[in-house]
Amino acid sequence: MKRRDFVGLTGLAAGALFLPSFPGFGGTLVDPARLLEPVMDAGVNKRLADAALNAAKSAGATYADVRIGRYLNQSVFTREKQVQNIASTESFGAGVRVLANGTWGFAATNTVTEAGMAKAAQLAVQIAKANAKVQKEPVKLAPQKGYGEVSWKTPIQQNAFEVPIAQKVELLLAANAKALDNGANYVNSALFQVNEQKYFASTDGSYIDQDVHRIWPTFGVTAIDKQSGKFRSREALSSPMGMGYEYMVPKAADKIAGPAGTGLIGYKNSYDILEDAALAAKQAKEKLTAKSVTPGKYDLVLDPNHLGLTIHESVGHATELDRVLGYEANYAGTSFATLEWKKQGKPYGSKVVNIVADKLQPNTLGAVGYDDEGVKTKQWDIIREGMLVDYQKTRDQAHIVGQNESDGCCYAQSWQDVQFQRMANVSLKPGTQKLSVDDMIKGVDKGIYIAGRGSFSIDQQRYNFQFGGTVFYAIEKGKIAGMLEDVAYQANTQEFWNSCAATCDESDYRLMGSFFDGKGQPSQVSAVSHGSSTTRFNGVNVINTARKVG
Repeated sequence: MKRRDFVGLTGLAAGALFLPSFPGFGGTLVDPARLLEPVMDAGVNKRLADAALNAAKSAGATYADVRIGRYLNQSVFTREKQVQNIASTESFGAGVRVLANGTWGFAATNTVTEAGMAKAAQLAVQIAKANAKVQKEPVKLAPQKGYGEVSWKTPIQQNAFEVPIAQKVELLLAANAKALDNGANYVNSALFQVNEQKYFASTDGSYIDQDVHRIWPTFGVTAIDKQSGKFRSREALSSPMGMGYEYMVPKAADKIAGPAGTGLIGYKNSYDILEDAALAAKQAKEKLTAKSVTPGKYDLVLDPNHLGLTIHESVGHATELDRVLGYEANYAGTSFATLEWKKQGKPYGSKVVNIVADKLQPNTLGAVGYDDEGVKTKQWDIIREGMLVDYQKTRDQAHIVGQNESDGCCYAQSWQDVQFQRMANVSLKPGTQKLSVDDMIKGVDKGIYIAGRGSFSIDQQRYNFQFGGTVFYAIEKGKIAGMLEDVAYQANTQEFWNSCAATCDESDYRLMGSFFDGKGQPSQVSAVSHGSSTTRFNGVNVINTARKVG
């Protein structure tokens, strides 16, 4: 068994066993009814936050912020005809961050009382003053006006926690049945639901109450050739979303047909798990007899559900300013796109490449009204007509690039973790000329269409990389010509994005996302989305992953 196959087959099962202690999904196991009980009261939180802010200032802090957080999670796991695990968790506490003697200090507590908050604030100041002894330069914060008392909520239609667990189980088991009825030998499925109730206050004068919701349905199916022992798998083509349970109610208007000859369906703001599970089983069986790819140069037509991961790794992480500056290096490296590289005026990609960072886009995982240091969120350009024009920044980084405003990119996975720079939603803008996927394929003489995510690797500077996928189809003389297997493409970030030839219009635009984007030491996870339309890249090197070297 290959490692990538083992990981794919066991990932959901492992998640079922270890979810309560998984980063970002921690907390105490509780009765599901507990997830609907109101606990966070803005008036009470303001009094608690003021106790921490006043204590911090009295102890010598020149700036302080407080995050009181209630983090709710529920996950349902099934396999074939049975339920594997159901976990409902709650975590509640507060974190206090301060500046004293020009240095950061942080402390957290689950004793959410005025005395407990004041004690945490005093400890944070003590830590800052101790750190100041080795601080080389004082922290400089971009100016930030206070917003007073404001609130923001994910615009959901149905709270997923209000939906009976039995209904969720029934849906997952129905998806499993669809897969089994269509030829799958094994299938597992899961539904993750998240609610972050966060209250932020700072000495700038902000008191911000936010209620953030996310959801992620997923599955994996496996088909086996019993004679040869060969097996193939296909993952769900869903995307995690910043939505409520309405995402699980399919709407015909949200479906986008894939290329003729593939049977694939793309999903926008609702997802048909039954339809996808049935097709996944058929495609897993088809993969058992699919032709192994011949290595060489191909034009690649990449579906948004696949391209989002490539955007994430080669643009999203590469333009985080802390990586660019070398402040973040331990977890997944730094970035080739340094300030000096940007000054040289080298093209990041072709002129059709326009990439934006966006913390406002509806239904995305990263959509919030304010970040975790009280900055109102926005959209801004990262790459414009192929040229790198900006990075992703927090308040203490803006001055380094001659700016006086944060981008609202600060986030912590829980109340007990210090907030730091995290990726915004980073997306490729759709083309402005009307272009369908089939029209794009008509212009390809020798190519490969790729949908879904697979294994990948990228170097420590987000430059040289290799990406696989979920399903692959040969394109010959403008038409889909059957399924392929063992496909991965190799390139470096510059040559890849400079090979970008065309992207479909807005009607094909869809989101891909991740609940588990890891960064930092101690590591934290965050949730982030990446949007794009189907896009073509010309002359990319494709390898055969099944062939031995030497």
